[in-house]
Amino acid sequence: MDSNKTAASFVGVLFIIATLAPILTALFVRFLGGGVMGETSPDYLVTMSASETQVRIALLIELVWVLAVVGIPVVLFPILKKYNEALALGFYSLRFIEAISTVVSGIGLLALLAVSQEFALAGAPNASLYQSLGNLLLSVREAAFLIGSGLVWSLSALVLNYILYQTRLVPRWLSGWGLVGGALSLITYFLQVFSIHLTEFMFLPIALQEMVFAVWLIVKGFDSSATAPSPARTEMNGM
Repeated sequence: MDSNKTAASFVGVLFIIATLAPILTALFVRFLGGGVMGETSPDYLVTMSASETQVRIALLIELVWVLAVVGIPVVLFPILKKYNEALALGFYSLRFIEAISTVVSGIGLLALLAVSQEFALAGAPNASLYQSLGNLLLSVREAAFLIGSGLVWSLSALVLNYILYQTRLVPRWLSGWGLVGGALSLITYFLQVFSIHLTEFMFLPIALQEMVFAVWLIVKGFDSSATAPSPARTEMNGM
């Protein structure tokens, strides 16, 4: 029981980090735009070159973000697999895909910094070449975010909250909130694939739910009556 409480608290802290990290990253490189940050600044290469320290801090934050995203399924998997191993493995895999996408996004940011610095040195004659390369890298970064931190993250939230709703590891109002929020987020990001942009605040229900969920895990942990499945249930899951 103590190990489950410790694991729950650790996961709660990781959820807080994984939620705050992309917000902090966006603030440090807000000139790149995206989401609630609005349109990309027309002179983002110039601004980026002059803001090297900010960009490198954003990269470090993204690294912490990756570690948090990976840590969540690693800690949760031994608990969730007792109830539904297939879905637990699905959640595990989805969060790793999200982490890989975040790594790709970070590499794109580092490459953009290099291009911006070359752009600053090249001068006007080669400006269009560097601008085109910068736009390409920016598109890759945005696509990585859409896939990993948009679609895959939303799907992982649905899978996790479905397991939690079934098992009552946390109150059903909390996991039910997660199901609704995850569905809204998934629909929003899915439509963006077809260039249909709803309000960016559609992801707020699941973002807020994850914060409440995180605090719940830190303070309350998992329901003690749900973390010890009966032998009969274990046999049924094995079938």
